[in-house]
Amino acid sequence: MKLSKSMFGLSLAVAAAAACAGPLDKTECIAPAKPGGGFDLTCKLAQTALLEGKYIADPMRVTYMPGGIGAVAYNAVVAQRPDSANTIVAFSGGSLLNLAQGKFGRYNENDVRWLAAIGADYGAVVVAENSPYKSLKDVLAAVKADQAKVVFGAGGTVGSQDWMKAAMTAKAAGVNPKSMRFVAFEGGGEAMTALQGGHIHVFTGDAAETVQQIKAGAKVRLLAVMADKRLAGDLANVPTAKEQGTDIEWPIIRGFYVGPKVSDADFKLWSDTFAKMMATPAYDKARADRGLYPFALTGAQADAHIKQQVAAYRKLAADFGLAVTK
Repeated sequence: MKLSKSMFGLSLAVAAAAACAGPLDKTECIAPAKPGGGFDLTCKLAQTALLEGKYIADPMRVTYMPGGIGAVAYNAVVAQRPDSANTIVAFSGGSLLNLAQGKFGRYNENDVRWLAAIGADYGAVVVAENSPYKSLKDVLAAVKADQAKVVFGAGGTVGSQDWMKAAMTAKAAGVNPKSMRFVAFEGGGEAMTALQGGHIHVFTGDAAETVQQIKAGAKVRLLAVMADKRLAGDLANVPTAKEQGTDIEWPIIRGFYVGPKVSDADFKLWSDTFAKMMATPAYDKARADRGLYPFALTGAQADAHIKQQVAAYRKLAADFGLAVTK
């Protein structure tokens, strides 16, 4: 069967388009939770910075895959989409903590390709705007007086990073973390809604996530950040936990991974793209606008740091009497 000139031309065009298609075409970022939390923030940062920097031609699609604070997305990518080169998946320190405890099922930190760390956040102690607690010391005093009357809440179950932050807060008040009242939510957005509704009294979330929620109209107040020193920008007036007499720090990295069978060439293109993007003033502004602080690693450096972090989390979890992977 002979092709007409027009059909032949169309076939060549399709073939050329297919040949030119690569990992930066029709990109997707998976946020492993419902909209409104830290994973969403991470994807939206990449979406904005990649497009505005002209590293991608079309807007990155953000999709949501809640479940297990990252476990559902992790399993789906490893088992069902291992070679999907145009898909990146957001992770946080909480993802790494869950991996350390075996909460991602049969997979561990060696089952994906860690692409980049794109910024740092810090734990935060947050209350509703009308809360009687005006400082971290107020919260600790209330917990010490009657722990049953103070309900903590955050994204993640026992052993999650937000639970860890609540556990360290309770421990600072002299309370056994296993006996504190804690309500688990699927993500930070749900917990923030519950906080404003009075269903929980203290949210142990992330500083950047909270700032974005406040800018969006959330009626909440930051009492403390879990950083080694005061943070700049929107959080300059928020004291650290250390300043208030409580030696609690919880830095959080945010970044992306890709499937285990993404080719070396495609992985390198993503890695090089992120490295170039994060070296620009425009990226610094986009990151700072979302309350994240400088922390940029790609490729092998990102992989090494993340695996070291998982090992450190295994030790921390064991110290709290939680199950860990070997």
